[in-house]
Amino acid sequence: MSSDEPQQQRGPGRGPADGPGEPAAPEDGPAAPRQDGPQGTRRPAAERRPGVPGEGDGAARRGDPGAARGQGAPDPATQQIRPVTDREGPAAPPGGKGGSAAPRKNGSAATPGGTPAAPANDPATQQIRPVPAGAESAKGAKGAAAATAAAAGPATTRLRPVPPGGPGARHQEPGNGEPRGWAPRDPDEGGAGNGDGASPAGPVAPGRQGKKGKKAKRPKRKGWRRLFPTWRMVLGAFILFILLGVGAFMTGYFLVNIPPANAMATKQSNVYLYSDGTEIARDGKVNRENVPLSKVPKEVQHAVLAAEDRDFYSESAVDPKAMLRAGWNTLTGKGKQSGSTITQQYVKNYYLAQEQTVSRKVKEFFIAIKLDREVSKDEILQGYLNTSYFGRSAYGVQAAAQAYYGKDVEDLSVGQGAYLATLVNSPNAYDVATHPENKPRAVGRWNYVLDGMVKEGWLDKAERDKVKFPMPEQAKGAPGLSGQRGYVVKAVEDYLIENRIVDEDALSTGGYRITTTLQKPRQDAFVKAVDEQVMSKVDKKARKIDKNVRVGGASVDPNTGKVVAMYGGIDYTKQFVNNATRRDYQVGSTFKPFVFTSAVENGSVTQSGAQITPNTLYDGNNRRPVQGWSGGSYAPANEDDVNYGDISVREATDKSVNSVYAQMAVDVGSDKVKDTAVALGVPAKTPDLTASPSIALGPSTASVLDMTEAYATLANHGKHGTYTLVDKISKDGQDIALPQRKTKTAVSREAADTTTSILQSVVQSGTGREALNAGRPAAGKTGTAENDKAAWFAGYTPDLATVVAVMGQDPVTAAQTPLYGALGEARINGGGYPAKVWAQFTRDALEGKPAKEFELQLEPGSEEPVAPDPAQSAQEPDEDGDTGGGDGDDAGQADGGAADGGQQGGQNGGQQGGQQGGGNQDGQNQGQDQGQNQGGAADGGAADGGAADGGGADGGGAADGGGADGGAAQGALGELTVGPSGRARSD
Repeated sequence: MSSDEPQQQRGPGRGPADGPGEPAAPEDGPAAPRQDGPQGTRRPAAERRPGVPGEGDGAARRGDPGAARGQGAPDPATQQIRPVTDREGPAAPPGGKGGSAAPRKNGSAATPGGTPAAPANDPATQQIRPVPAGAESAKGAKGAAAATAAAAGPATTRLRPVPPGGPGARHQEPGNGEPRGWAPRDPDEGGAGNGDGASPAGPVAPGRQGKKGKKAKRPKRKGWRRLFPTWRMVLGAFILFILLGVGAFMTGYFLVNIPPANAMATKQSNVYLYSDGTEIARDGKVNRENVPLSKVPKEVQHAVLAAEDRDFYSESAVDPKAMLRAGWNTLTGKGKQSGSTITQQYVKNYYLAQEQTVSRKVKEFFIAIKLDREVSKDEILQGYLNTSYFGRSAYGVQAAAQAYYGKDVEDLSVGQGAYLATLVNSPNAYDVATHPENKPRAVGRWNYVLDGMVKEGWLDKAERDKVKFPMPEQAKGAPGLSGQRGYVVKAVEDYLIENRIVDEDALSTGGYRITTTLQKPRQDAFVKAVDEQVMSKVDKKARKIDKNVRVGGASVDPNTGKVVAMYGGIDYTKQFVNNATRRDYQVGSTFKPFVFTSAVENGSVTQSGAQITPNTLYDGNNRRPVQGWSGGSYAPANEDDVNYGDISVREATDKSVNSVYAQMAVDVGSDKVKDTAVALGVPAKTPDLTASPSIALGPSTASVLDMTEAYATLANHGKHGTYTLVDKISKDGQDIALPQRKTKTAVSREAADTTTSILQSVVQSGTGREALNAGRPAAGKTGTAENDKAAWFAGYTPDLATVVAVMGQDPVTAAQTPLYGALGEARINGGGYPAKVWAQFTRDALEGKPAKEFELQLEPGSEEPVAPDPAQSAQEPDEDGDTGGGDGDDAGQADGGAADGGQQGGQNGGQQGGQQGGGNQDGQNQGQDQGQNQGGAADGGAADGGAADGGGADGGGAADGGGADGGAAQGALGELTVGPSGRARSD
């Protein structure tokens, strides 16, 4: 049979060609089961006609006009529901009975004696199937079949019995007295009797669903969804992680045992060496005295708990979250991170080493859990208080009480106990006696402890308000660290800790061998220079103020950044604070070169638009309000309230004119000035380093070592590299890595070298002339702190940068004090004793090395103007034809005094000095002799004439006899003051 032939539907009354006939259903009885319906009875194989597709197999019959009409699913809008006889082909006319079936087109005989069709309204004998529009008009079986095929296409709709009342009615099984009808099957349902569950596609009829076919495959994940795990994968991984974690915990718990106490009692010493291997010092003495918890006041116990672990008595031995955070920070190199409970800290102190490693953290975790199950909380707290490090080589709260307050722990007050609790977190940072600059931080931590005690109910609020910060006593160095040794050891420890080379707790356990960058000959030279230039002048019996004199110094090789010498104080066992590293004294005018460097670096101009160079003129009058500053009125005073009038930047640097540099800071931008200072080497965290016009006057409190690093950058033509104090460090024969020194360009070479040129002028003819005694080309700047509490000289040669400061500090209260009258001088200034120490040290430190000249690349327009020959100036006639000084006015300005001499030093005195000291060549010689012998100053500018009387008749009008420079570099100007020794001063 061809695929396009309509297949006849066999029914009752079929002839022999179609096989045995099937009885017709009674008109009023239940419908006979369909053989191909959902519940039809499969005809025996003997009764099936071979070669007829779909005969009782539940599949759509090929060519069935009622099952394959057109393409795709039938449209309900064009369908008709009509009775269909058992024959395959067009339905018999309604009401027709008897007759034979139409002849088959394929040549097969029609069934003789056809069975009469069932009534049209009898559902038992009806088949409900979709009929496409136009099918009625098809002529004959071939036309009907063609129309049907055209309408339904290959997707034949399966039919199933539907009970009367519609698709939603309850299904009735055959024989229950109610007939059932037929309705299209769901395309996914399998047909009855086909054996494979296959079913042609078609619309899903509402109502009861048929049997399910095979389950469709899950679609594969495509695109970006493939990158993410499914929820099953996540759940599985989570469960696996939990199982592994539990397994690891159990394994660790059973494998890690509580070890014996560590070897702190046999603590090793740290050995400190000079660069040549010569030993500087050894530390390692352990200061510890254990006490029972009953002797520690409750206030002190609570203070420690408030500082370190407020939930100690109620929590478990470990804090997993804090420990994970600390472990992560250790792995990622973020340095020491706390977060451990007191139990964990005690385990670390008593049982383990101090190294911040993951393995140590793991051991600490399990030991703490076991220990918490075996001993009481009080025992753990007692052990913790007796093993914690409090600084000053003190281990345990009893040793700390003696080290900081000179009393036993049971006698401590609430405030003192809170301060000791503060130290546990960071002894080095919070020791306010050793690091006075850290007092604000220490007080903040101290307040945190007291407030915590109030919050936990351990301290009454009213009592807390009465507690005042208890300043600790000055520390006493160990006898083995006397002289400079203790200062060096402390500076090296600070360097290692601040640069995260060695942890503070680990360093305190000892065993390190540290080779420093210090060179013993230069270290000895520094001590000798201070002793001969300053300490030999101290007379504590004659002058009480001399007890307050302190000296700090540091020297750095500008090419390598190595600290080659350091002076921390007279003796570490007498003056515990290292004066070279402390950051609590103002640097004064030693900061001014950074302002000029920033001006050149940024190409700054004045308010009038003139490029800032060493020859740029500024208004140097006293208390001149700065222009262009929007932050309020600011009019700084010059030293001794001197008015300078218009003055060049070079000369303003020589004389350290405050009004000029405050204005320059505004012209450059105070924020840019700060950035330049930081780039040169001043720490950004330096106290009082604020972006305002006052930054130029040096209110910031950088250390001597900080300033040495910055000046070394200028000496190195603007290339900056952080200083280093350590050449090598090892423990147990294993070297420990040191940070690589990185050099970068902080400022351009022109900016650095032009600054060097004006600082050379300070040494040659300004306030730093004492530095000439070094016998080498040098550049430098003097500086004085407010109220003369400190005097500085910062200078350098091409080979060495060195800074020296003389400071005033009360030995009992540690308060900063002015130095008026110290060392027999009315006032101490940077051009005096600090410059003298600098010169002697530099000369001795560089002895045997050839002197080097500075190789400078200057900013355009920075060359110093050439001064005219004084002899020719004296002989040239003036406008009136006079050959000498002329009248008093002319002589006082051109040949006698300075350009401002007649203004500030005394108008009449300046004129008279010009007439008598500078009228002719003889007058020049006479003025020079008298200026030196009678004026009291080697360079002219007499003490009486130049400062007090403004260049009097004794010839103080000029250092060089009334030369064209206007007298002298310092001249007969009123900026000079005189101390008891007759030495002129300007700064």
